[in-house]
Amino acid sequence: MSLPDHPQVQPTCVRPQGAHLVGSTTFDDCGSTFRTTTSVLGSRLKRVPDGEVGERFHWIAFQPNRLSATVGLERVGDTPIVINPGAPVELDVRQLRLTPGTDASALELPSLGYADAAIDSWAEFERLRTEGIIPAQTRFMVALPTPLATVSSFIWTDDRPAVEPVYEAALALELDRILTAIPHDSLAIQWDCAVEFGFLESADAYRVGAFEPWWEDLFGGLIERAARQAGRVPDSVELGFHLCYGDSGEKHFIEPKDASNLVKFANALVKASPRALQFLHLPVPIERDDSEYFSPLAGLELSEGTELYLGLVHREDGVAGAERRIAAAAQFVSAFGVSTECGFGRAPKDQTVPLLETHAAVSVGW
Repeated sequence: MSLPDHPQVQPTCVRPQGAHLVGSTTFDDCGSTFRTTTSVLGSRLKRVPDGEVGERFHWIAFQPNRLSATVGLERVGDTPIVINPGAPVELDVRQLRLTPGTDASALELPSLGYADAAIDSWAEFERLRTEGIIPAQTRFMVALPTPLATVSSFIWTDDRPAVEPVYEAALALELDRILTAIPHDSLAIQWDCAVEFGFLESADAYRVGAFEPWWEDLFGGLIERAARQAGRVPDSVELGFHLCYGDSGEKHFIEPKDASNLVKFANALVKASPRALQFLHLPVPIERDDSEYFSPLAGLELSEGTELYLGLVHREDGVAGAERRIAAAAQFVSAFGVSTECGFGRAPKDQTVPLLETHAAVSVGW
């Protein structure tokens, strides 16, 4: 990997407080995720996800399989587009469109899978916490995509305006089931905002038209949608947002020139949200340990009590690279925890524990 030609900030003794796990890990089951992450990171973690195991191993890529059972939706094209062939669950990511004559408002979507997975994982989380393996104060974190992610990625361009409210309502029902089944004082919800930055950066999509808006005010529409999801989470449950530039093959769909769009989005979201955020996660590309990337963080306007996590831990350069990025970030923001730039479920399995150990080496507990 070639690095950009810019001055590097030398590591300092700054030790961020806390670590955040964005979502996916490489473990085969949620119990392994819970045991290993809490064993390595201990008091650094306030919240633990289940690792997005099973069909969720590639974020939202399992949604077309789910949606294809819907009467009134059909696949586009005759040839399956399979990612990770030979995996326990093969994911066909072909888009879907309304069948001729179908009124989108009449669609009855099947279970999207998020509530079933969360409720199953919560049972294991609760058992391990009762046994003392998971610290008593730790919350179970459920990461959900914004509805925009699935609709813009997997619904045919012309049908997105009509299908979006239907899918959003279905995802809201999934959230309601989670809120009913899991005690609120043990739960955290994280909304994943990734495609939003594809729209903002006008990136070339991994499929044609994925980042073409169907509303007039691009930025305003993105913020209004994200704030609406924030409002679905009651104040009794912790809420956070993961801002992201994608992670297909451990690579962003576009590399941000700096953190300015992340800060702009975060500030607007904080102002528009009908409730407070407990945490916010921003990614940091591996190549960026320079002041230019981090300088926009000086303008970040988080509410008091909102934890900031910077995704500056990368498996390829470990502690040394994380410390360089920590030193660069510390010039512009005084308090933050550490994370990877996205979930690391697509990384080599033998790198998972060393990656967690890097988090521990460069941070302190709460």
